[in-house]
Amino acid sequence: MRQFATMFRQIAQHKWAWPFLEPVDVKGLGLHDYYKVIEKPMDLGTIKKKMESSEYSNVREIYADVRLVFKNAMRYNEEKEDVYVMAESLLEKFEEKWLLIMPKLVEEEKKQADEEAEKHANKQLTLEAAQAEMARDLSNELYEIDLQLERLRESVVQRCRKLSTQEKKGLSAALGRLSPEDLSKALKMVSESNPSFPAGAPEVELDIDVQTDVTLWRLKVFVQEALKAANKGSGGTNAQNNNNTGTGEINKNNAKRRREISDAINKASTKRAKKA
Repeated sequence: MRQFATMFRQIAQHKWAWPFLEPVDVKGLGLHDYYKVIEKPMDLGTIKKKMESSEYSNVREIYADVRLVFKNAMRYNEEKEDVYVMAESLLEKFEEKWLLIMPKLVEEEKKQADEEAEKHANKQLTLEAAQAEMARDLSNELYEIDLQLERLRESVVQRCRKLSTQEKKGLSAALGRLSPEDLSKALKMVSESNPSFPAGAPEVELDIDVQTDVTLWRLKVFVQEALKAANKGSGGTNAQNNNNTGTGEINKNNAKRRREISDAINKASTKRAKKA
């Protein structure tokens, strides 16, 4: 920037620079079509003020404005006119001086680009490190929540009484009355506490006596709600369904399927009773 300022001062102090030091007096010179020909007026005085007030972000912006000063003059004036010749001569001198500082300019721009890239990379690394730390903190918080939930569940189980033998038998019978959809949900509950349980198999044996208290209570609550919802949904339509031969056949098949499932559920308990 200092080198460019020196070069600019030399051009501005040239003996032919005086027509370009101030904005064109369009009104005083009667140049009625000036703004139709020149889209962006520019002069060396305006450039100097902008340089002093640091309005330019880089040297190339100043270079473009200086060229614009002389290009405007050459565009508006005829080649044979003095202003055109003066502008062309100064532009040529300016371009020669510009070529002298170009190597240094390119070097500085590359250095600045490298610094910006390094700064961006460091910023990205810092951001990623912060995100990783946040992820670790969140993972630790979730782990603590899981531990608290596990303690709470254990506390609830300890406060709950164990199901009696009669209640277990009632639960087994109630499971057999569930719809196939609800029964699948119930078996999935068992698999959640016992991953080795084949909930999706065509035939399963569910031993009520070996299930945890938490699983039994979950099954008990779910079965009660499911049967209650089923009874409410079928209320007032049983008579009509019984008169429909096709529907009656489906009900018979469902009943048969539920009996088979109930037998499978009680199979394990029966084997244990025989052993005893």
